[in-house]
Amino acid sequence: MKKTSFIVTHMDCPSEERLIRMKLEGMKDIFQLSFDLPERKLYVYHQSDENKILDQLNLLNLGASIITTEEVVDYEFSSSNNDEKKLLWQVLFINFFFFILEIITGFLADSMGLVADSLDMLADSLVYGLALYAVGGTISRKKKVALISGFFQLFLAILGIIEVLRRFLGQEDIPDFKLMIIISLLALIGNAISLLLLQKSKNREAHIRASIIFTSNDVIINMGVILAGVLVFIFNSKIPDLVIGTIIFIIVARGAYKIMELAK
Repeated sequence: MKKTSFIVTHMDCPSEERLIRMKLEGMKDIFQLSFDLPERKLYVYHQSDENKILDQLNLLNLGASIITTEEVVDYEFSSSNNDEKKLLWQVLFINFFFFILEIITGFLADSMGLVADSLDMLADSLVYGLALYAVGGTISRKKKVALISGFFQLFLAILGIIEVLRRFLGQEDIPDFKLMIIISLLALIGNAISLLLLQKSKNREAHIRASIIFTSNDVIINMGVILAGVLVFIFNSKIPDLVIGTIIFIIVARGAYKIMELAK
């Protein structure tokens, strides 16, 4: 068996990792994929020609190239376990709970920042749900779920951007900055708990590390909504809320595009 190391220059988030997994999982003679997102490296354990693997990676236009190929023996492959699934279910529940909370309070507070953040929470829930649902499933089922999830997420993001434009051009009420800040603080706590659960996990496989990066980004988004709430209070204006809402909707739309790439 061989171990081939790849450098993938444009692989910097969980979306690219899932994209690569979906592309290579259907290839014969590939036993395991191991990712190092911070270093943008991919390790493939296989028996096939490494150049065929490179050809598939090049179809993704992520800037992949081979570093080394070596023979390996007696390699023990890691496997999923119940503790890992329990962890992912916990994080999924937290994200979905705050999606419901933020989507309701977002409309009550007239805050597009909260509404957008709720959709980001939903997007995370879809990613975790996709990973759990697809465990042990066929490649075609994974692609179908990815396509449906991606289209749904993109549809919501487009609706959100349209609503931001409508509110920008119309005479809308100033968002309730207190509710914005309180709910965003609660969401921040929720993401912090998720991050703590993920970091406490003994599992350091790629998908767990990817989830840590994903959740860390959510913490930054929560802080952005809190800052927008403070600026709404200072300037008595709806503009900060609309700006942060637009930024988050764009992030959600970009994530949707990445998920839809999995279906190709």
